[in-house]
Parts: sequence; structure tokens; C-alpha cells
Amino acid sequence: MLLFCPSCSNMLVISQIPSSHTAPEDSMNIGKNRFECRTCPYQMVLDRRYFERKTMKLKDVGDILGGADSWKNVDQTEAKCPAEGCESRNAYFRQVQIRSADEPMTRFYRCVECTKEWREN
Repeated sequence: MLLFCPSCSNMLVISQIPSSHTAPEDSMNIGKNRFECRTCPYQMVLDRRYFERKTMKLKDVGDILGGADSWKNVDQTEAKCPAEGCESRNAYFRQVQIRSADEPMTRFYRCVECTKEWREN
């Protein structure tokens, strides 16, 4: 759970209330956690536990690289399909720079017949 400062809209961070900076009337809060803004003097003492569980959905590689639409209008080349039982010698291909600029481009292939995908560096 990300909380934001109501005064300046910056993200609040969690810190522990130190004993040296506490007013006498706030001595019961010493050692407790608080949300505090690092830009303005806003702070909020945490009286209970705060937690939030988020599960992230993993994306398919096809989603990251464009999915089925990324194979429209690409060139064909002669390449043997690595799938067992497929005797195709033609594949669609495209080149993508997925590493640093001084590394070669990665070539992605897709079999014309069985749609098996593979890549070469």
C-alpha cells in the first residue's frame, strides 16, 4: 500500500519515532512506526499493522514482444523448423535489439507451417 502526503502529494515512507525528537505529550508513541513525508513536516503514527498483498500476473513472452500481431507483414527466410515432426524449411523472421547497442540484434523466427517460435542471438 502506497500512501501519499495530503499536503504535497509525495510518497510517504515508514520510519520509527525516535525518542530524541518527541514532545513530552507524545512520549507514549516512542518506538512506534509512522508514515512521514520527506518533503514537508507531515507525519502519521501507525496504531495498527498495515499490509497489502498484490499478486502480479506474469505476461506471456508474446505479449511483451507484441503477440500475434507482431508477425503481420514480416519477411520470410529459409530456416529449418526445430519442432519434432515438422519438415518446414520456411519461417517468418524479425530482428529486435533486446540487449545493449554494442551487442548484435536478436533474430526471432516463427515456422510458417506449425507456428513454432525460436530465436537466435
